[in-house]
Amino acid sequence: MEKEQLRERLASAAGMPKDVTMKAAVITVLGNFEACIENYRGITEYTECLIRIQTKGGQIRFTGRHLQVEYYTNDEMKITGRIETIEFTHKEGRE
Repeated sequence: MEKEQLRERLASAAGMPKDVTMKAAVITVLGNFEACIENYRGITEYTECLIRIQTKGGQIRFTGRHLQVEYYTNDEMKITGRIETIEFTHKEGRE
């Protein structure tokens, strides 16, 4: 059994949140003007129309207008502006 599947099953059985056990990205979106991302690895592209974030499982792509990273720490970041789309791209071989 793949390690990720095993971790997911153990987390589920123990009632633990997946963001803790799987280090999954957590995105909190407020309307279409603010998003907070936790458990990210880095920013791979940053313009006022596109922000791409690297996560353990792939990338998250924000498109819109007047996008900016309002702040970022090792644990979380906040993106503001007019968010039009949020897309997820997973690493090869993952779902």
